[in-house]
Parts: sequence; structure tokens; C-alpha cells
Amino acid sequence: MINVRISFINLLWLHRIFSVNYSECSDDTVWQSSNLSIRLGDRQSLVVSWVVNHSVSAGEVYEIQIGRTEKRTIVYNTIVNVSSGGSQNHTWISDLPLECVDHSVRIRHFYNQSVPSPWSNWTTNDGVKAKNKSKIYPVDQVLREGSNPKFCCVPPVGVNITGMAFGNKPYPLESVGDGVKAITVKNLAFPAGPFTFVLISCNDTTGRQDSLNYVSFPPQKPVNFNCATSDMTTVTCAWDVVRRQDYRNPQTHTLRIGNSGQAPISCKQSPCTFPAVPQLQEYNISVSVKDKLGEEEESYSFNILDRVFPIVEWDRVIPGVTNVTLSWVIQGNLTQMNPLCQVSAVPDDTTKLHCNDVSGLCEVKLEHLLPNTDYSTRVRCSVNGRLWGEWTPLINFTTDPLVTLDLWRRIQPLNRSVTLLWNPHIVGTATAVNVQRYKVQWSQEGNIRTDIKDSRQSQAEIFIGPGKCDFTVQAVLHTGSSIPAHITIPPMDYTEKLPVQKRLSSTTDGGFNLTWDRQSTVTCSYTVEWCSYSCILGNAVPCTLQWMKVPEGDNTVFLPAENFTAGCRYTFNIYGCTENGDKLLEIQTGYSKELKPVQAPRLVEPVQSTSSSVTLEWRYNENDPTHPAFITGYLVTVQEAVSDMKPGQVAKLFNMSVADPLKKSVTIDGLKQNQEYVCSVSALTKEGPGLPANITIRTRVNYSAHLAKILTPILLLLGCTFILWPQRKVLKKIFAYPTGMNIKIPEFDSYLNETDQRLHSQKAEECISCVIEIVNARPPLMETTTLIDPEPANILCSPGSDSSPSSMPPSCKLIQADYCPQSATLHWDRPTLQRITSITNKSYIYSMVEDYSEPQQVTSSEVKSSFEPSECLQESCTVIYGYISNVTL
Repeated sequence: MINVRISFINLLWLHRIFSVNYSECSDDTVWQSSNLSIRLGDRQSLVVSWVVNHSVSAGEVYEIQIGRTEKRTIVYNTIVNVSSGGSQNHTWISDLPLECVDHSVRIRHFYNQSVPSPWSNWTTNDGVKAKNKSKIYPVDQVLREGSNPKFCCVPPVGVNITGMAFGNKPYPLESVGDGVKAITVKNLAFPAGPFTFVLISCNDTTGRQDSLNYVSFPPQKPVNFNCATSDMTTVTCAWDVVRRQDYRNPQTHTLRIGNSGQAPISCKQSPCTFPAVPQLQEYNISVSVKDKLGEEEESYSFNILDRVFPIVEWDRVIPGVTNVTLSWVIQGNLTQMNPLCQVSAVPDDTTKLHCNDVSGLCEVKLEHLLPNTDYSTRVRCSVNGRLWGEWTPLINFTTDPLVTLDLWRRIQPLNRSVTLLWNPHIVGTATAVNVQRYKVQWSQEGNIRTDIKDSRQSQAEIFIGPGKCDFTVQAVLHTGSSIPAHITIPPMDYTEKLPVQKRLSSTTDGGFNLTWDRQSTVTCSYTVEWCSYSCILGNAVPCTLQWMKVPEGDNTVFLPAENFTAGCRYTFNIYGCTENGDKLLEIQTGYSKELKPVQAPRLVEPVQSTSSSVTLEWRYNENDPTHPAFITGYLVTVQEAVSDMKPGQVAKLFNMSVADPLKKSVTIDGLKQNQEYVCSVSALTKEGPGLPANITIRTRVNYSAHLAKILTPILLLLGCTFILWPQRKVLKKIFAYPTGMNIKIPEFDSYLNETDQRLHSQKAEECISCVIEIVNARPPLMETTTLIDPEPANILCSPGSDSSPSSMPPSCKLIQADYCPQSATLHWDRPTLQRITSITNKSYIYSMVEDYSEPQQVTSSEVKSSFEPSECLQESCTVIYGYISNVTL
């Protein structure tokens, strides 16, 4: 197809030659071409050069063709416009390495941009001819990342290529000509490992050949391109590179000052410094970055007066106790521009100041630093307050040590002995501070005295008398300073009012929140002094005095709980500072946390008691500082002492609370007489009762009640006697014994006692019928019987009968369970020749059953007693019948 096109163009050229009017042509318009040449350029490029020997009045057109291999297969055809005469160049970049095969070039001219001239002769750039072994191209070249390179393998004559691989991966072969084979790799990637090379291999009939190439990327456009000066004599430009190149693809950097007329400035890398152009303020600068794969450029314009970054050098650093003096020098003599500098003492704030000394020396004094503390300082400056120079390197320094004393005193009012107490306060820990000694000085009535104390001591005791005295204490150091501490002891005041006393309540977390009334006489500050007692084993030891200074305007202070112990009493004395010394204003006492008491009261014995009350008295020191809480009162408990208490039975308990801790006795009424009670007394706090003190007492017997029971009948008897005494003769006649009656009182009393015991032996649920016979037997002559009974009886029981209950008369049978005759007495008088006395006790026991239809069981027992014959021939005989029933229906 290309040959057809060439033939068509040749025919067209011959037609134009014969149809042109040559009379209008001159020698200058005839195309002449000479010195056609080709050369190899960078990155597989072929540069075509030729010379135009005639003048060019208008744009002329040239056609260039490039053929590949010995057959000159056209692979490139282009039209080039030329606007001027002389040497002309045209560059063609080949996709195939030029070493692989021959490349030939020819050119022709188009007259009037339409009539072509004959082609020039072919000019050939010969490819490489392999001799002994196959060769791979390109080799040891830098390939561009992301490109589509072609790799060829050139075999010797008579050798065939069987395969090619890229990175051990086979690729399809492409026939280039003359036995040369090639492969194409799409989108070449940058190697991920530490090595940037790639391996290409070629297999032929004789073996395998390998070659290495390298992958890289074209230069990136510079970023953050800027320029500045530090002394107005040199300019430094800097830029950032996005991706760093390796040594196989080095870059070159070139600076060009566009409006200066100076030659380009070659730089190895950023930053790049060059001399400032005299009298030039506005700069137009560009930087270009170039390597084997390409070139990038960036530009920047600025005014040099706006791009000044001063450089500072330290001169000296002189530290003090709470300050430091710094001095530095600004390079380039920029002080005429009135630079502004920043000084920072890390970690404190930054200080700004103007530096306009003609010598270029700047100095500043930083105040309010901490003593004996490590600091680091740095400085930087600016001429316009917008662009600042670099910070200087940090320089370290340490402030001088300082020791202050927290001074307080304790006054013994009896002998006016003053104990000075002080605590050294060393600020900072940068260096160790050694106190050599303490200097104590006091003045009184114009006399000044001095005392020296060892560094291990922290107090001094001095007798001053009743007058006013001023004290000063100062620490003496090896190095550094010490601020003297002052305190004034007021004169003795016999009219001084007693301070206000208060009780404190601790906060929820166990701390103290102290508050006091402001005093108009206080001119400097307040001092809170407190004392803590050791509560170990309940023994108080001398307290450790502590104090805190409070500014004049404050009347409150919070003391956290970590400084106090629960269950220990603390006393806070609040002093106000006046012109004549510190005056005691208030005394406040409290606990960080109150606990239950651990000490029991001591009961006073013997305990006073009556038949219905008991009075308890005890001893207890409620103000003992070892108590774990404030004593708010006492709890008194009285409980009955019952030894044989039945289950479910509760002993009677008396509780009484005493709200006044000063009241230490109490009387409890309403007790039983002759009863044991357990009494206990325990101290109370807001946390509850403590350990009790116990004692057991018995109430007295109420003899007055017994006496009343005894005296009442006696008095009644005496009254009746007094009333009836005048009628004694009449009463005697009524109650006198019959004449001749002889009663043996002892025998009758014994009988009654025996009978009573037998009656009591019966059980409560039994109904007993008793028959008691007292018989003095005589011959039954002229019997006279008299029966005294609530109801007449027709049949009497036989005195000596042993008949069964079924044969008994009805009057002797127990018929009803709810009734039994109580007594029946039978008297008779009859002469007797012989007396026989017999006592018979018949008992009938009736067992109750619910079903009255069943037969009733009756148990009978008989007890007989006989008396010896009496000496009396004629005596009265009495028979007593008794029925006892305790059954109630």
C-alpha cells in the first residue's frame, strides 16, 4: 500500500513539473538540499538534520520518511514546516531500540507547499550486528515508569530466537526483521523491593542471554519554592522534592534570575545559595530539575526586603535567683532595620522586645523565674514581625538557690518564755542546697542580741519578759540567698479578752473547713495553728505543732483529710497579725472523723437503791483529748436479771439517755422490790454508744407494806378489845366452857393437823368423800342422838361399817360431782363403862368421764386410827362427815 502511495506521489510530481511555467522561476526558488544527516539522541531518539541554502520568503513544507530494516519499511512519515533558512533539525523517538535494526531517513521539499521535489538519498543508521551470541536491547538503561517499552533480541547469523521473558515471565514474540525478535511490556511498574532493576532474558538455539535495565520516574515539579536572605548579602532558595531519585538517574538543579542578566546558577540540591544582586529588590527566579527521563520547572517572585530571616548568635547568659540576663548578636548588621526579637525561657512564657543597638548586641532580663530550677532558653528575630528567623539552639541554665523560713512562735504566759519554730522552704530541686546554720536575732528595748543554731535545729527557746520583742531568723547557705523571716511578740496584756471557742464539724471527706470572723485590727495576715494528739493506746502525748499562714483578705481555709487521722482530736488556734504581734482570736476543736468511744465510764459504788428505784452515779472525763469523738451524753440501761427465763419470755428493760455530758448521775424508778437488775452506763457520741460499765444490784424489800399488813389486824383487834372491854362479863357468860368439860387440846390439835395433811394430799381433779368417826364406845343404853346438819338425814353411816359403796345409804354415796356436803356433826351423850376411840377415813374418788352413760368408777380408801382409852368415864362424842369437791361443771 505504501508503494502504491509513493508511485502516486511520483506521478503527481511529474505532472506538476511539466505544467509549471519555468519562466517565472528563478534559481533562488529551486529547492536545494544538502548535508542531510542523522544522529542518535537521548531516549532512543533519532535526530534528522539538513540545511536550507536559499532564503525562505514564507513557510515551506518538508516531508520526512523513516524506514526500518534493510527493506526500508516505512515506520514514520511526517510533514515539517520551516520558517527560516539555515540548519534544521527534527527529532523522532523510536518505540524500538535503534540498535535492534537499521533505520534509514530521506527528505523532500514541497514547492509552494504543493509541488514535491524528488526524494533525497537514504541516510541509514545501522543497527547492531551480533557475532558470537545474541544481544538484548536496551541494556543497562533507565526506563520510565508507566511506559510501554519494547525489548529486542538480535541473534547472530544462522541463529533463531525461541523465546523472550521479562522478569521470568514469557511474552509473545514480535518479528521485527532480519531474524530480530521483540516483546512489548505494557505499563512498566516501579519495582516494589529495594532493587530497581528488571531482568530481560532471551532464549535462542544456542542458549540463553540476560540483560538488566532500571526503572525510574521523571522529575517532579518542585513544591514550596521560596527564597529569603538573612543578612541582605546572600539569597538562599529552597524547595521540596516529592520523590527522591536514585543514583542511576541523577538530577541536576538550575536557578535562573530572570531580570538580572546573570548566567544560570547550577545547584546540587535544595537549598541553594547565591550572592544577592546589588540594588535589586524584586527578584524573578525559576528552578529547573532535569534527569534522564525529563525536566520540570517552577518560578517564584519576591521582594528581598520582605524575605529577611535574621540569624541570631548567643552572647552570654547570666542567671540570678528569680531572673536571668540574656544577650545575643544579630548577623548582617540588621539593627538599623529595628528588628523585633522573641525570647523564650522554657517552660515559661515568651517575651518580645525591639533590638536597635547600633552594635548589633541585644539584651533582655527575664523576671519571675523559680529559684533553683533548670530552664532552657532560645531566641529568634524578625524585621517586619511577620517572617521570623530560625530559633537558636536551646541553651540551658539554672537559677540560683533560695531558702525561705516559715517562722512561728509559742509563748508560755507564766514566765514569758518564747519558743521560736521554723520550717525551711527550699524552692526547686535542680541542685542540692546545704544550710550551714541559722542566725537568730532579736531586739527588745533597743538591745539587739544574736544566737546561732545548728543546721539540724529548727527551734529556739528565749526568755523575753513582759515587754514587746522583735525576732529575725535567717538561714546561712554555702551558695545562694536566704530571705530573713520576721515575727513580733506582743507585750503582756492582762486585760486581754478570752478567745471565742467553737466546735468543728468535719467535711464528708474528713477534711476541715475553717471559717472565722474578720477583725479590723488585723493588718497583715492570719495564722492557723493546730495541734494533734496521739491516740495510740488511749494515751495523750505532747502534740506536734503545725501552722499555716493565710492572707489578710481571707477568713477561710480548707485543710484536706490526708493531713489528719480519724478519731484524733485537733485544736485550731486562729491568730490575727497586728502591729504589736499576733493576737489569739478563736479556738476551734474538732475531729476529721468521729468514732465510737473506747473507754467505759467508772461506776461509783455502793449504788444507792430503794425498793422501787436505783440511783446510778459514775465518773468520766468527757474532755479527755484521747477520746475518739465528742461526748454528747450517756446511755443508761437497767434490765431484770432472770435466771430461769422461759422461752419467749422477755426481761423488762429500762433505757434512759442523758443528753448533758456534765450530768453523771441518774435515778430510774418503777422497779420491783427485792429484784436483781443489771445496770450499764456507756458514753455517747454521734457515732453511737461506746463500751459499757456494768454492775448488778438488788432492790430493797418494802418492809412498810409488810408492817401495814401486820399492824392492820392488830390495830383492829385492839380497837375491838377497847370497844368490847366494858362488855367483857356478858361475853364471858356467852363464850364460857360448860362446867366440867375437859378437852385435851394437844390431842385434838394433833388430830386436826393429821387430817389436814391427808386432805391436802388429794389431787385437784378428784372429788373426795371423807368420813371421819370419833367414837367413844359404851353399851347402847339410853342413847340420845342429836344430828346437826344443813339437811336432815334419815340414815347414818355405820361407824364401823366396811360395806362397799353400793351398799351404802344414799347420804353416804357421791351422787353429784358438783356438790358434796361440807360437814355433818353428830353429838350424843351416853354413859359408858369402857371407852373405845376410833377414827375411820373413807375416801371415795370419782373419776370424771365425758360420757355419763358409762359406768362410773369409784375408788375407796380407808384409814383407821385408834386412841387409847380415856380416863374420863363420860365424854361427849363427835362425828364429823366432810365432802370435798373441786370439780366445777
